[in-house]
Amino acid sequence: MLKLVRLEKKYIPQLNDMMDEWTATGERIIPWAIRKRDYHDFEAYRDSLEITESDGRHVPDSTFFCLDTDRNIFVGAVNIRHTLNEGLLKDGGHIGDGIRPSERGKGLGTRMIALALEECDRLGIRDVLMCCDKDNAASARTIVKNGGVLENEIEVNGVPVQRYWIHR
Repeated sequence: MLKLVRLEKKYIPQLNDMMDEWTATGERIIPWAIRKRDYHDFEAYRDSLEITESDGRHVPDSTFFCLDTDRNIFVGAVNIRHTLNEGLLKDGGHIGDGIRPSERGKGLGTRMIALALEECDRLGIRDVLMCCDKDNAASARTIVKNGGVLENEIEVNGVPVQRYWIHR
């Protein structure tokens, strides 16, 4: 069973396990919120996971880790932006999500996004924008399985990005 949790000290082993694995691959970790600080400094890392006020560049957000309660491991993470600024409206959206490398291809992303959409409901976000690189077919499938409708494709820094809306 999957559930979204906020980071607490009791989850340090799960965090380190997931982040060590992800870091070892050399790939870009998504969502950005879980890689913007060094996870080895737990207090500073945990404190960086939520933005409570807009600072002109960043908007209020919440970060959750997806816990597989049966195996007691983090399988991924989501970052929910409570509002959108111009940049997030273009490329970023309300939800940034990522599944750790060893857990991909198991349908976990679809369930994790469904849980993130429940959090969006609690925040009063009814129309949810999600974006993904056009070449990330797995991400696009998880968005569509959660009701995402492709609005358009844009190019961001030479990369085609698909923009999906989920109306709740």
